[in-house]
Amino acid sequence: MAFPQSVERAQRPLPWFWKFLQEELTPYPGRIETVARMVIAATLVMIIGMTYRLSFTFLGALFTLLISRETTRSTLESARTMVLTIALGTLCLIIIAWFVISVPLLHFLSTVALFFVAFFALRTFVNYISATLFAIVVAVAVPLWDRHVPAETNVEDTLRIMLITLVAVVITAAVELLFSHRKREDPVLQLIGERLDAVRSLLVSYAEGDAVDPAGKRIARLALLGTSLVRRFLRRSDQSLRYRTEMDTVASLVGRLVDIAAELVRLGFEPSDADREELPSLAASIGAIRNDLMGRRCPAPVPIAGEVSQGSPLLQEMRNVLALISKACTGTQSMDQYLPRPEAAPRLRLFVPDAFVNPVHFQFAVRGCIAASACYMIYNALAYPGISTSVTTCLLTALSTVGASRQKQILRLAGFLLGGVVLGLGSQIFILPHLSSIGGFTLLFIPVTAISSWIMTSSPRLSYVGLQAALAFYLINLMEFSFDTSLYPARDRLIGIMLGFFAMWLVFDQFWAAPAGVEMKAAFTSGLRLLAQLTREPVSADPREAIGRSYALGETINARFNQVRSLADAVLFEFGPTRRRDLTMRQYIRRWQPQLRSLFLMRITSFKFRLRLPGHELPEIVRAAQQTYDERTATVLDELADRLDGKSTPGSEMAAIGIGAIEQAEESSRAVGEQQEHLDAFMNLFRHIDEVITSLAEQITAASV
Repeated sequence: MAFPQSVERAQRPLPWFWKFLQEELTPYPGRIETVARMVIAATLVMIIGMTYRLSFTFLGALFTLLISRETTRSTLESARTMVLTIALGTLCLIIIAWFVISVPLLHFLSTVALFFVAFFALRTFVNYISATLFAIVVAVAVPLWDRHVPAETNVEDTLRIMLITLVAVVITAAVELLFSHRKREDPVLQLIGERLDAVRSLLVSYAEGDAVDPAGKRIARLALLGTSLVRRFLRRSDQSLRYRTEMDTVASLVGRLVDIAAELVRLGFEPSDADREELPSLAASIGAIRNDLMGRRCPAPVPIAGEVSQGSPLLQEMRNVLALISKACTGTQSMDQYLPRPEAAPRLRLFVPDAFVNPVHFQFAVRGCIAASACYMIYNALAYPGISTSVTTCLLTALSTVGASRQKQILRLAGFLLGGVVLGLGSQIFILPHLSSIGGFTLLFIPVTAISSWIMTSSPRLSYVGLQAALAFYLINLMEFSFDTSLYPARDRLIGIMLGFFAMWLVFDQFWAAPAGVEMKAAFTSGLRLLAQLTREPVSADPREAIGRSYALGETINARFNQVRSLADAVLFEFGPTRRRDLTMRQYIRRWQPQLRSLFLMRITSFKFRLRLPGHELPEIVRAAQQTYDERTATVLDELADRLDGKSTPGSEMAAIGIGAIEQAEESSRAVGEQQEHLDAFMNLFRHIDEVITSLAEQITAASV
C-alpha cells in the first residue's frame, strides 16, 4: 500500500525526547497527593521490615507502589486482590514443591512450567494485578526451593512472602483511608476539559486577532503529551465498562482535536474574514461540549452555522470531530447512570475472551519462559545464586503494557541505569558508608521512592521506567537487614539484573517480534475486520448466546483499539530508515481511529435493533433493509482492511454503501401505517453510522491510491 508523503515532520531524537520528558514529568491534578501516599506507604513498610527483620522487605515496598491507585475504592480493591492472589500462589507453590522437590528432573520441568504459566497469566488474566502478583511470587519463590536446606526452612521462607504482603496491604490501606476524606475530582474529565479549553482559547485568539503564542504553546505541549495519561486513568478506573468505553472514545476525539489545533499553529494559520465569522461559533461549540462533560452530561448535538472557506480545510475537519464527540455518548441521560451500582455484582471471569484462541498470548508466554529458563539454568550451572535476581528481572520486566519491543528495551535500560546504577550503586559508594541507623537510611529511601513514584505516575509511555528503577534500587539495598558497605552483594544483584535484561532483549524481544509501525498497522486492520464481524452479528438465533458473543467480541475490539494507540506511542521511540513511513502511517491511523471508535459505539447500539430487544422493535420491511445495509457495510470494512494489507488492487471498486434502501423502507412503512415507535431514533442512528463509514471509506481509499 502506498501513501502520500507525510505532512508530519520527523523530529530529531534528542530535542524531541527532552521535550517529551519535560511534559511527562509536569504535575497534573492529584499527582502530588498520589505520590505522597505511595512514598508514605513504602517508607512505613521499609521501616517495619528493617526494624523487625522481615524477609523480602523489598517486595513489601514494591507492593505498596503497585497497589496504590487514584481512588480509595480502587486501592482497597487492589489490596484485597493482592492478599487473595499471594495466598493462592503461595499455597500452589508449596503443593507443587511437595510432589517434585525430591526428583531433580521433575523439579526442573515444574520450574519451567511455572515460568510459562506466569507469563501466560501476565498476558491473559483479566485482573492485571492478580497476574502481576502471581508472577512476583514465582520469581521470588523459585530460587528459594533450589537451596540445599531443610524443606521446613523453604516452607517458612515461602510463607514469609505472605507475611510481608499482609504488612504491605495493611499499611497501604491505612494510608489510603487517612487520605480518603479529601474529595478527589475525576482526573479523566479534568484532563479532557483542559484540552478542550486549550483548543477553545486558541480559536478565540484567532477570531479576535490576538497573539496566539501563549495558546499555541499550550496546544503544542498537549499535542506532545497526547491522551495516554487519560487512558491510564481509564484503565485503572473502577467505573462501568460502558462509561469507560464512551469516555475512551471521547478522549481519542479530543486528542484528534488538539492535533488539528497544533497543525493550525505549525502552519501559521491566518484566518480569512469568513473564517473569523465562523471561529466564534466553533469556540462556543467546544465550550458547550466541555461544560456538558464536566457536568457529567452526555454532550448534546451542537449546531454549527455556516460553511468553512476553501482555504481552511483543517477547520472543516475540526467540525467533523466536534460532530463525532457529540455522538460518542449513545445515551441521552446523565453519565452518572453508567457509574457502577453497589448492588450490581460484576461477572467473575479469570481470562480474557480470546485467551486460548489467540496465538499471540501463547507466543508471549513461550518467549518469556525461554528467557527466564535460560537465566535459571545459567545461575544454577555456574553455582552463582547471587545472580538469581535475573529470574525476578525477567518476570517483572514483562509487566509493561507498552506496545513495542524497542520501546520496552529503552524503558528497561533507562530504569536499570536510574535505579540500579545511579541510585543503587551510587548510594552504596557515596552515601551508605556514612549511615549507621534506619533513620539515616530513611532519609535516602524517601527521595529515591519519590523519584520512582513520580515517574510511575506518568503516562504509560514512561511509567514503566519508575517501576524498573524502584525494583533495581530495592533489590540492591533492601535484601539485607544491615548496611553492608561491601560492593560484592550489590555487584552480584546488579549482574543478575543485567543478565535478566539481556535475556529479555535477546529472547523476548526478538522472537516473533516486529517493528511498532508494522504491529500498529496490523492491529488497526484487525480492528476493522473485528468490527465487520460485529456488524454481521447476531449469527445465532438464541438471544442469550448472541448477547454473550457480541459482548466478548466488543471487549476484543476495545482491547484492539487500546493496542493500536499504545503502538502509535511506541512508534515515536523507533528510529531508522522506516521512521518517516511509520510516522506517516501513524498520522493516518490516529486520524481514522476516533472515527472507527465512534462507529463501534453506534454499532453496539444498533445491535439491539437486530436482536429486537424491548424498546427496539422495527417494522419487518425496515428490519430487512437494515440487515442488507449491515452486510454491505461489513463488506466495506473487510475491503478497507484488505486495502491496508495490500490484498486489493489500488483503484479497484469497493462495495457500494448508502442508506437509500433503509430510507425507502422507512417511507414504505410509514405509508402503510405500520407501528412507527422507535423508528425515528433508528433512522437518526443509522444516518450517523452512514456518515461515519462513508467518510472513513473515502479517507482510507484516498490514502491507499
